[in-house]
Amino acid sequence: MTKATAAAGDQMKHGPNWALSRRAILKVFDDRLECGDWKVPFSEISEAMLYSIRSTLFIPGYVLQIQTHEQAYHFGLNWGSFWTKELPFPVKRERGKLGYSPFSIAARIILFCYLGYLLWTWLSR
Repeated sequence: MTKATAAAGDQMKHGPNWALSRRAILKVFDDRLECGDWKVPFSEISEAMLYSIRSTLFIPGYVLQIQTHEQAYHFGLNWGSFWTKELPFPVKRERGKLGYSPFSIAARIILFCYLGYLLWTWLSR
């Protein structure tokens, strides 16, 4: 399973593109990647980066960034030994770090304030 977005630019941060991203199965074939109705032939990949990351809760995972001549794809992947092996397309590997967009910071502040309010009302009974 993957969360995937076809957004340009740096997607190595929590934000609205990931919150609204496609949820599907990323299938790796001998000649292409498929994710839902997206089909990315290996011959069209100009660059592929596989970032090893740790989530907010220190859970390991990966972000696979695929750049073609027409589109940039980003796949958020769970940890698995498949991604540590040689892949059927050329890929650069790096350690990555997830940042926070202003949207994700605001969402977290609102969530923590709401949880604090619920705790306060529960304790003040």
